[in-house]
Parts: sequence; structure tokens; C-alpha cells
Amino acid sequence: MKKTTLAAFIFSLMLSTRVDAADVYVSTIEVQGLQRVEVETVLSYLNIEQGSNVSQEYLDESLKRLFETGLFADVNFNRNDDGVLQIKVVENPIINKRFFDGNEKMDDTILETEVQLKSGSIYSIAKVQDDVQRILDVYKRSGRYATVVEPQIIKRDQNRVDLIYEITEGPTAVINKVNFVGNMHYSDDDLQSEIMSKESRWYRFFGSSENYDPEKTNYDKELLRRFYLKRGYVDFRVVSAVAELSPDKKSFVVTYVVEEGSRYKIDDIQINSSIKEVETAPLMDEVLLEKGEWYNAELAEKSVYAITEELGQKGFAFIDVTPDIKKIGDDKLVLTFNIAEGDRVFIDKINITGNTRTEDKVIRREFRIDEGDAFNAAKIRASRRNVENLDYFSKVDIQTVPNPNDDSKADVNVNVEEKSTGAFNVGVGYSTVNGALFRAGVAENNFQGKGQKLSADVAISQRTSEYDLSFTEPYFLGRRLSAGVDLFRTEEDYQDEGSYDSESTGIRLRTGWNYTDDFAQYLRYTLKEDKISNVDSTASIYIKEEEGEYSNSSIGQTMVYDKRDSAINPKEGYYLSFGNDVAGLGGDEKYLKFDGKAYKYFTIADYYTFKLFVNGGYIVGYNGQDVRLSNRYYLGGSNMRGFEFAGIGARDKYTKDALGGNWMVYSGAEMSFPIGLDELGVRGRTFVDVGMLGKPDNLDKRYVDYSDTPRVAAGFGFQWQSPMGQIDVDLAFPIVKEDYDETEVFRLNFGSRL
Repeated sequence: MKKTTLAAFIFSLMLSTRVDAADVYVSTIEVQGLQRVEVETVLSYLNIEQGSNVSQEYLDESLKRLFETGLFADVNFNRNDDGVLQIKVVENPIINKRFFDGNEKMDDTILETEVQLKSGSIYSIAKVQDDVQRILDVYKRSGRYATVVEPQIIKRDQNRVDLIYEITEGPTAVINKVNFVGNMHYSDDDLQSEIMSKESRWYRFFGSSENYDPEKTNYDKELLRRFYLKRGYVDFRVVSAVAELSPDKKSFVVTYVVEEGSRYKIDDIQINSSIKEVETAPLMDEVLLEKGEWYNAELAEKSVYAITEELGQKGFAFIDVTPDIKKIGDDKLVLTFNIAEGDRVFIDKINITGNTRTEDKVIRREFRIDEGDAFNAAKIRASRRNVENLDYFSKVDIQTVPNPNDDSKADVNVNVEEKSTGAFNVGVGYSTVNGALFRAGVAENNFQGKGQKLSADVAISQRTSEYDLSFTEPYFLGRRLSAGVDLFRTEEDYQDEGSYDSESTGIRLRTGWNYTDDFAQYLRYTLKEDKISNVDSTASIYIKEEEGEYSNSSIGQTMVYDKRDSAINPKEGYYLSFGNDVAGLGGDEKYLKFDGKAYKYFTIADYYTFKLFVNGGYIVGYNGQDVRLSNRYYLGGSNMRGFEFAGIGARDKYTKDALGGNWMVYSGAEMSFPIGLDELGVRGRTFVDVGMLGKPDNLDKRYVDYSDTPRVAAGFGFQWQSPMGQIDVDLAFPIVKEDYDETEVFRLNFGSRL
């Protein structure tokens, strides 16, 4: 025991002696090499008192603190035998001027907002390296991953330098290929059309959708989730989204691995409330889903908003409505909307950032909640969806931030990232109906940042010329009421069909509003001048009678109920419309006109889409006036495949001129299917068309061939969503026709139709 105690004492004494031996005495501190920095500044970072003992470890920490200030390029400590601590420093120079060189694709103003070092800043290698990385990050966000940034300095007098960032921008790293793994029910082309990241194509040089952006890829996962949840795939998830950069840093391959899961139909819908005063039965009218339908997460969310709105009108300001899903078996579920009391929080401020071009009011008017309102999560989500649907922004981020000084208030912070809202299109081609054609147009969907739409289009072919100028204000008089004006002129050559030329020039005023998200109504007033000219001497007497100019003043309306899953590429749902026009509010024309459309879409075996449709119209003159040529219906071509334009209907027995009709029915069935070219946007189709055209009232059967019996044609073809728009190629064979009908087997057409 004594030996152990003695050994411990000796070890402790030795340790104490070693620590004391490590301490140094600092009698005086001398600082050398200072030019701009004050001595007191250096001493404040040292925190060493003159005439005191300090450890070597403390001196090392002081040295480190001086380096971390960024004020010095070099620092050395030296202590002599008299205890004088000499500190020799080399100050970092001051930046005289800072330049960017070689940045042709990136404006100086953008880079200036990113870098830290500016004119007058203290130069340091660490900050320069940090700024280099910031510049590289800016270029990566624009898709230029091969960018190289080399900082260079030019020494000036008085310890100043000019800092130059020499930038080699390199090519844009585009997305060479987008792969989907695990998608059994929807094709790669279907999913590609839903996401923001697009494969590189020659015709996308006006946009940036083919440039790789990690944030865009993350948002793509949310878009895919919405796509599947809207179609009943409750268990869907994105397992991974991986982007691989090519060795030359010029392209990416992006791969999304997904798990679709089962598709669920709604077996039952229930509403439960923990608030006794809430009657749940009347709220079922606000639910937009029905039993037996595929589950649709978007409609479920809209139902939450509708229930919230209805309860809010009844005085329940603080509520929380949440949809709950209970699966029954492999393909059914019970949807329950649970109503509970929400937190008593009010919206203090709605802060909007990131909109450098778009005015705040354009975003604010899409919000379903205002400053001072009770906080409601459903209304916040609805607001975000509305802002996203504007299609002005590549990113919309909405965050709710509690007020640190008041638990009853919260701010809503909205951060957006703007994208290009303009479009330019130009195309040339050939149509069997119109011959060689040229088409060009320009459109701006967010004109001057006010959310207005302005477009101009020109289409010229061997047979027709069309000129259109259009302007739309989506919030007329500050209300959810669209208003617009169209100026138009059309010139058409009907020499082959009717031995005359037609011109129409006019203006159209229009307005529209939505009763619901699916049900809308539109009003219009049209004032135009129609002209029939260049009538051939051998033309029908009925055409000769109409040669001249006629003014047309009409008012009309159209109601639309659209339940399609997509307006561009519908696969399920239906579309209904009904419209009527009255001409005679001044002008020469006097008629009543009625038009209706009905379309039904459904998909079988995932990729085979059926379309059933019927279009109908009726026009009749009044006050003893007949309906003129320019206002009649014509059947054939784009609205009855297998027959030439105006190939069906009343026809002069002697001149063979088409005379149109006063009523029309066009219906049929079509099935589209993949042909292995989905990546190019090409799908095959087969169809049956049925059409009937009624005779104008003023025609004498002795001089006119006419029959209102149905015509039938069947055929096949394909549809291509090309860079210049939709292109249709069809081979159609008339099955039921009249001897005097004009037929055509092959048809090529540019331009989309419903």
C-alpha cells in the first residue's frame, strides 16, 4: 500500500511539473505588419493579457482565431527570452474591382446576387473558393454541369487586387433519357407527359424542360404521386429517382422506380363529426365522389374544401376536415371525411416572394384565404393548387409560420420560382384538304406580369388564310370572370366545292365564368362581315344569288361540363357542351342556331382507349330570311372521314356545287392503341364514322341531289403529337354513301380536334 501511494504521489507531481513547464510568460505583445487593421482588433481576438502566463495550447487557439477572421493571409507567433510575444501578420488585400469573364449565358446581375466578395471586400482564398462553388451551383441549376470557374487576381498598389472569375460555361447538360421502372398500367409516354423533366428533343430549344434540375426531379415525384392517386392507386409510391451524369457531363439519364399497387373503387362514403352542432347528412351534397367510382385524391381534396366552405358559411370558422381511407379487400375502400375542431389561429400576413415579374395580386387572387381569416389547412392547399394551375411558376412553396409573439396568429409565406410563359410556334406541312400550309403563332400567357393572355396566329395554305389576334383578362373587374376580345379574318377558296371564294372579317367579345371546377358558361357577341366573291359563271344559281357582302351581328352562349381526366390526352371521363346563337341584332343576317357535343372516354386493358361521340347542330332563319352559305353546316373531311370536305349533302345536279345544310349529326366510335412509338408521341387508331346532313329550306328538289340518310365510313390511321401540333393520317372507306357524294380514302390533317 505504501509503495502504491508513493508511486501515485510521484506521478502526480511529475504531471503537475509538466503542465507548469508548458505555460509561457507573456510580458508584452508586439504586432507587426498591420496596414489597415487596428492593433486593438488583433488584441481583441487574442484575448491574452500582458504580464500573464498562458499555455501553448491557448496560444495555438489564439493563432487559429486570428486566421478565422479572414483579415490575414499569414500569421506567425514568436516569443523571445524576455517574454515579448511578437505577432507578424500579412494582411489580406482589399478587392479593388471584381469581374466576371466568359459568362455569355448567365447575366452579371444573376451572378452578383450569388457571390459574397464584392468591391471593397477583404480578399481571402476561402471566400473565393466559396464563391466559385456558388457560381457553379448557379450554372448547375441551369443545366450546365461542365462549367469551369477559375479565379484570377491582378495586384494593384496599396495592397489591393482586382478579382476576375474566368468562366468556361460549357454545354447544357440535357436529359438524354427518362426511364420508368415498375409502371405496369401506364406507359412511359403517359408518365413522361405528366412530369416536368423532359427528354432532349430538337424542337425544345425554346424551353428548359429538357435541362436537368434536381429540384425539378423532386417535384416530378410529387406529380407522379398526384397522377396515380387521381386514378385510384392509393398505394402508389416512388421508390427512387436517380439521375446519372454522363462522363462528359453533357447529359443525364433519369430513372424513376415506382410501385403502382392496386387500384381502388369507392365502396362507401361517410362523414363523421366530433362537433355535435354539425349535421353531417346535408354535407354529402358537397362530396364530389360517388360510390362505385374509382377513388380520386384530387376530388377528395376538393370535397374537403367544399365541406370546409359550407361549414364556414354556417359559422364554423375553426374546423379541420380530413379524408380517411379504409381498404376493404384488394380493390375497394371506404372513404370517410372526419370533421373536428381546429386550432384557433388567424392569418396575420400573406408574404409573397420570388415573383420578380408577376404582380402580387395575380397570386393573391388565387388564394381562398385572406389576411385576418381563420387559419384553414384545406383552403391553404386549395390556394396552392390554384397558383400551380396558373402554370406561371416552376415551383410553388407555401409554408405556415407561427407568430413567435402571439400564439393566435400565423403568417403564410409563399415562395415561387417563375418560368417562361411565352410560346412561339412555326410549322410547315401539307394537308389533303388545304394543300401546302404555313403556320406561325406567338402567345404570352402572363402578359406584363398581370396574368393576361395575348396571342397572334397566322395560318396560310393553298386553300385558306387565317389571321387571329386575341386578348383575355381572366379576372375582369377584379372578379372570377374572364373577358376577352378576338380580331379575325378568314379567306377560303371554295372553287372546287362550290365555285366561289369566301371572306370573313370581324370582332368577337366574350366572357365566361365557372359555376364549379367542371361546369362553365361562356357568352359572346360577334360582329363580322361575310363576302361571297369570284363566283364562277357556271356556278349554281343558288350560289350566284348570294354573291356580295353581308353583315352579321350575333349573340351567343355555350355551357360546358367537362369531366375528362385530361383535356389534352383524355382516357377516361366525358365532355358535354350546348350552345346557341341569335343573329339579327342589327346586320343583314337573321337566324337561330343550336349546337351540342357529347364525348365519352374509357380505357380497357390499360392502353386501349375508346371514344364515343356525337355532334349535332341546327340553324334556321326567321323573318322570312334563308340561311346563307357561310353560316350553313358542311359535312366531310375533318368531321366525316372517308368523304371530301363538303362531300356530303345537298348538291346542284348540274354544276355539282355543294350547298351545305341546315342541320347536321355526326357521331361515331374510335379506339386508339399503342403501336410501339409512344416515345415519339404516335398512336394508332381505328374508327367508324356516321353522319347526316339536312337540306336548306330554299332548295328545289328538281335541281338538287339530296338525301338525309346516314352515311357510314370506317377506317384506320394514326395520330402524332408532333412539335408543330397534332397530325392525323387516316385511311377511311365509305360503306354507305350516295352516288353524288364526293369521297376520299387518304386524309392528312394538321391541327387538333376534340
